[in-house]
Amino acid sequence: MKLDPIEWLNLSLSSAAVVTGLALGSRPFAASIALGAAIEAVNFRMLRAASLRLFAGDLGVGRAWMAGFGLRFAALGVAMALALSAGAHPVGLVLGLSTIVPAVLIGAWLQRPPPQVCEPGPPPDDPSWETWNPWLARERDPSDDEDRS
Repeated sequence: MKLDPIEWLNLSLSSAAVVTGLALGSRPFAASIALGAAIEAVNFRMLRAASLRLFAGDLGVGRAWMAGFGLRFAALGVAMALALSAGAHPVGLVLGLSTIVPAVLIGAWLQRPPPQVCEPGPPPDDPSWETWNPWLARERDPSDDEDRS
């Protein structure tokens, strides 16, 4: 099984959260963090796979994708209810479920495209500014002016 870089980052953050919960809290609290992290890791992996299929055009847009989303959401709710009824610590469970948020934010920041340097534009007194169309961010096409008359 190949993991995405964001999934690796999430695994690292979840592991750190479990170790911190064990050091600062109790074993049941750390176990609740681990359980929450496992639930959200499975949910994120399924959501990511469905999104990749959707954007690749392999999965129809509409009811099928929304039904899958609804089933995942319901399964997440059932898993949380089962974990709480089994005695999981609610705060630990929520912390474990929430580790995906910083993982996605940090992962997106790390995978951002490199900044591009823009070349300086012409000086303000250059006559080429008269042909510039600020709405299209390009020079005006003379044929556009003929169409309006």
